[in-house]
Amino acid sequence: MKHISDILPLGHELLYTVSEEIQEAELPKVKEWVNDLDHVMNEIRIKYQFGRGIAAPQLGIMKRLIYINIDQPIIIINPEIAYLSKEKFELWDDCMCFPNLLVRVERHKEIIINYRDENWNKQTWLAKDRDAELLQHEYDHLEGILCTMRALDEKSFKWRNNI
Repeated sequence: MKHISDILPLGHELLYTVSEEIQEAELPKVKEWVNDLDHVMNEIRIKYQFGRGIAAPQLGIMKRLIYINIDQPIIIINPEIAYLSKEKFELWDDCMCFPNLLVRVERHKEIIINYRDENWNKQTWLAKDRDAELLQHEYDHLEGILCTMRALDEKSFKWRNNI
């Protein structure tokens, strides 16, 4: 079982690496990976009071897997972006790899992703606003991109208020 201490910290070389696609034969491993992602996300929620989603590379699992849990768990395998709206918005983004730092970024207001679920069924998700922002953040992790790399400018960083 992975723990909060297993989250790769800002600067770790694996965070800047593109993840590999999951093969159907790896589905039995996906359940174990998701259990680890869920456990670590719950630890983050307790310690830092945030956490709606986590990508496998954040735990050094270099696979194209995202775990979202807002109202219910959603397992996203091998996502592909099918659409990004032209309309964008700005927000202070946070990340479990550097939980005390906020980064001002710009994200698309709507996104469509195609992916496979935990049963290898094809799914499509049209996400808007906060869900769209979350998917873009987690998808970036699969591409080796951190929100620090998307900062609007050199003044787009601040410490979280509750530390």
